[in-house]
Amino acid sequence: MRVALAEELGGPEVLVTRELPDPVAAPGEVLIDVAYVDTIFVETQIRSGGFREVFPVQVPYVPGGGVAGTVAATGEGVDTSWTGRRVIASVGFSGGYAERATAPAHVLVPVPDGLGLREAAALVHDGVTALALLGSTAPKPGERVLVLGASGGMGTLLVQLAHAAGAHVVAVARGERKTALVRELGADTVIDGAAADWVERTRTALADAGGPADVVLDGVGGQMGLAALSLVADGGRFSAHGAPTGGFAPVDPAEAARRSITLLGIGDVQLSDAEHVRLAGLALTEAAAGRLRPVIGEVFPLERAARAHAAIEARSLLGKVLLTTTRSD
Repeated sequence: MRVALAEELGGPEVLVTRELPDPVAAPGEVLIDVAYVDTIFVETQIRSGGFREVFPVQVPYVPGGGVAGTVAATGEGVDTSWTGRRVIASVGFSGGYAERATAPAHVLVPVPDGLGLREAAALVHDGVTALALLGSTAPKPGERVLVLGASGGMGTLLVQLAHAAGAHVVAVARGERKTALVRELGADTVIDGAAADWVERTRTALADAGGPADVVLDGVGGQMGLAALSLVADGGRFSAHGAPTGGFAPVDPAEAARRSITLLGIGDVQLSDAEHVRLAGLALTEAAAGRLRPVIGEVFPLERAARAHAAIEARSLLGKVLLTTTRSD
């Protein structure tokens, strides 16, 4: 089978196409014919050598943790009725950039009729995390929710979910194309984060809506995320879950405590397999019903995984970047 292999740690160019033996489903596992592969920003950071203490990859390795496809075979002890079913699965943090992948049967999530595997793949990670973040921050009808990084794969989902919860959504994205998309998805006010005075513009927009943000969903991190701390109300909730800038927002817990701000991070949405499956099923159901729209910026063939990573790092596309096992030649 073809895989996209990271032969060493480094830039996108370390991703190359190779042939490896097909995996075999072990007891309790299934073998999936992969159609689409989810990609998330942290995979580019792992590839470049980041977060080694959390993702201890040994090169060469096959990146990718989320796949959508059809079950081709079942291992010992697995209900054979899974064979032929369309599924998504989270397979860890490696092994997904491949034509075939194995996954434990208990992490499989059936894809509903009427929803494409392409759209399902876009929800493997971001749909689950977005729903978990909404659960942990619990925005109420009429509350003001500020979303940073609103045009990304997860940001676009957070805008829709917060809007559906009845919140007043103020979203920050960069550039005309991205701000237009976020407005279309339901944001009440959109601020261009490329503007030097974006903080003051956001503060004004929130004031016009009744006051500081009750909830901040920071998908950016770094100094931009830190700047947003001044925009959350005393007693509000601040989720510092994003780190595409290279690190999470360096919020001082003592400052948050002084202002009675509930400070949340990516650790607060680390889920059990059962909870991941539940939320993934909910995300797929909402998408199949037309109530949640995964935004897909581009789909790259597997052999162009390096280009996909370059596009993710350049932040040049709207929403999600996916890989497909369909050959480009």
